[in-house]
Amino acid sequence: MPRSEQTRVAFVCVQNAGRSQMATAFARRERDERGVGDEIDVVTGGTDPADHVHDEVVEVMSEVGFELAGNSPRAIGEDEIMDVDIVVTMGCSAEGICPTTWRGDARDWDLDDPDGRPLDEVRAIRDDIERRVVALFDELVGED
Repeated sequence: MPRSEQTRVAFVCVQNAGRSQMATAFARRERDERGVGDEIDVVTGGTDPADHVHDEVVEVMSEVGFELAGNSPRAIGEDEIMDVDIVVTMGCSAEGICPTTWRGDARDWDLDDPDGRPLDEVRAIRDDIERRVVALFDELVGED
């Protein structure tokens, strides 16, 4: 399928070291399990990336089978956003991320930042993100 027919979803937060990393991991799992890799592309980034994924995020994601320790937070800019259909921010506005000429769907999930929080709180954030990602994929490709 040509790229123009793919739905591109970006998970964006400031540091790209917590919430957006978790959302991306769950989204890639959903994409693969549903067999829609040709239909949905998942990207992630931050407006001011951290040096590494937050330790508490690495720990709680490993509990559910994801290895994020080797992931590197990355920047995402306006040029990359222009090719995205849906931008999901994690608790920060898409204003300043999405250029004024962008015509995509911007959503803000308004999630707490897991950085420095106790593991039980990070687990709750993780589980909330997982539910939201599953619901997003149900919306995009339908329930199995």
